[in-house]
Amino acid sequence: MARVFITGASGLLGGALLESLIARGDAVVALARSSASAEALRARGVEVRRGELTDETALADAMAGCELAFNVAGVNAFCVSDPTEMMRANVDGAVTVVRAAHRAGIPRLVHTSSAVTLGEAPGVVADEWVPHRGWYLSLYEQSKTLGERAALAAAAELGQELVCVNPSSVQGPGRAGGTGRFVIAFLDGRLKVFVDTWVSLVDIQDCVAGHLLAAAHGTSGERYLLNGIRMHITDLLALAADAAGITAAPRLLPRRLASVGAGAVELAFRARGRHPPVCREMVRTLLHGHRYDGSRAERELGLRYTDPAQTLRRTVDWARAEGLLRAAP
Repeated sequence: MARVFITGASGLLGGALLESLIARGDAVVALARSSASAEALRARGVEVRRGELTDETALADAMAGCELAFNVAGVNAFCVSDPTEMMRANVDGAVTVVRAAHRAGIPRLVHTSSAVTLGEAPGVVADEWVPHRGWYLSLYEQSKTLGERAALAAAAELGQELVCVNPSSVQGPGRAGGTGRFVIAFLDGRLKVFVDTWVSLVDIQDCVAGHLLAAAHGTSGERYLLNGIRMHITDLLALAADAAGITAAPRLLPRRLASVGAGAVELAFRARGRHPPVCREMVRTLLHGHRYDGSRAERELGLRYTDPAQTLRRTVDWARAEGLLRAAP
C-alpha cells in the first residue's frame, strides 16, 4: 500500500483513477477546490485537502508523506471567451504542482497532459516524436502545450521525476462530452450531419491503466501517448450504430460550409452575450482531425488497449441507462 496524492479527482478521468487507486489499497490524499467536491471525496473514503492548483505551499503540505502524485486537474473547453482560467489551470497549475512535488520530496509525479500537444501537421499519423506544426488549433491545445513544456522544464531544473501521459479523447461510460456527445446525438437521431474527419479515442479504463503503468514503468522526462482507436468518422459511427443495434449513416458536410456555418453561429451567439454551442476553433479542430499512434505505451509500458467495439458497446449501454440515448435497438 502506498500513500498517493491526486488532483482532479472530482472529474471523470481523475475519479476513475481514484477508484483504481482505492481498489488496489492505496491511501489516497485528494485535492479539493470546493466544499461540495470535498464532501463527495470524503464519502469515497479518501483524505481531502482543500486548496487551489496554483497554491504551491498548500499543495506541498498536502503532498507531505506521499510516495507518488498524479496531477489530473485541468480545464478542457472550446469556445471560451476568456482564457484566463484555462491558462491558470493548464499552464500555471502544471508548473506549481511540479514545484510543490519537489518541495514535498515526492519521488515521482505523473502529469496528465493531452495528445493535442503533439501538434501534428494535417494528415500525419502522430506519435510522441512528431514535429510540432508551429501553430495551435484551439486555446485548449495552446494551454496544454505550454503547460506540458513548462512542467517538463521546471522538473528538469529542479531534478524532479516527472512522467507525462498524453491521452487522446477519453471515451466510455460516464463521458457525455467531446466525441462521445456527437456519437450519442447521432445514434439518437438528433445529429445527422458530420464533417469529413478522422478521430482518435482511448477507452477510459485503458487511460487509467496507462497512468498507473506510466507511474510504475515510465521514464522521467518522457511522454506517453494513450490512444486505442484511430478511425475515419464514418467507420466509427458505423461501429457505434452496430453496437446500438440501429441502422443509420451520417451525411458529411462540405468542409467550407462547416467552417462558414461555425463562424456564423459563433458571431450570432457572442453578439447576444451567450456562449456559442459551436465555434470556429471547434470546427477547425474537427476538420483537422487526429490520427494518433499509441503503440509506444504498448511496447514500453505494457498497456493493452480495449477492442473499439467493446468501448462503444459499454458507452451505448451507459448512455441508455442514463436516458441520454432514447433510440431503441
